Amino acid sequence: MSLNEFLIEPLSYDFMTRALITCLITAVVCAVLSCWLVLIGWSLMGDAVSHAVLPGVVLAYIVGAPFAVGAVIFGFLAVALIGVVRSTSRVKEDAAIGIVFTTLFAFGLVLVSVTPSQTDLNHIIFGNLLGVSRAELIQVAILAAIVLAALVLKRRDFTLYAFDPTHAHALGLRPRLLGAGLLALLALTAVLSLQAVGVILVVAMLIIPGSTAYLLTDRFGRMLLIAPVISAVCSVAGLYLSYHVDTAPGAMVVVAQGVVFTLVYLFAPRQGVIGKRIGAARRRSAAAAA
Repeated sequence: MSLNEFLIEPLSYDFMTRALITCLITAVVCAVLSCWLVLIGWSLMGDAVSHAVLPGVVLAYIVGAPFAVGAVIFGFLAVALIGVVRSTSRVKEDAAIGIVFTTLFAFGLVLVSVTPSQTDLNHIIFGNLLGVSRAELIQVAILAAIVLAALVLKRRDFTLYAFDPTHAHALGLRPRLLGAGLLALLALTAVLSLQAVGVILVVAMLIIPGSTAYLLTDRFGRMLLIAPVISAVCSVAGLYLSYHVDTAPGAMVVVAQGVVFTLVYLFAPRQGVIGKRIGAARRRSAAAAA
């Protein structure tokens, strides 16, 4: 198979074209948001919210409401429950997060198992990238535009909140409101990612791109550019590989991101495990030669 056939053949199918567009949109939005999640230290919170939205999505389906409504409600419910457990007991935050998100996720699985549906609700869990319809693609694009617009418009406030909430409060900002806004955007991002990778793998797309970019640069502005580029490239590569190797597309996209993170973790010039040793060896050689 020639390179041209490798690249063009998948796009001859409409479902692959829609899958590629959906995957790219999802990858970019998740990657941009992941920069703040990594910077704040909300990786576990991203995991919690992405799993906790499952019962909200299923209940929204049952009553005929938009998925985003149910997801946002249960996203905030998860955060509130974590805060209550943490503040009213000896249980620490990481344990509270684990208790709440696993319980809500299990509740969502129960609802999926007992809810009669003409569509397979398991796609919410595992994703259905190759089954994206035109209407679903439009919904993903609209939600992505809302999330990206909010992140761009409030990027300075969110960044200040991430670095120093106390200073943000001194400047007249409301840290709690900013945190709540990020959580709402996280819930919306989880919803638009459901079609691509499902609630199980979405946490990887919300953490890996930002973590990879964090190892490549010390400047947050560059992180916001590096993360979506890496995520988009991995999405295209994963989708093409899944087509030609006949594997699950969402899972292959996450595997591609994991491979890139591993390479960066090992060989990044400043932060890579091997890269730092190579740099130190070069500096020693240069010092000896001088």
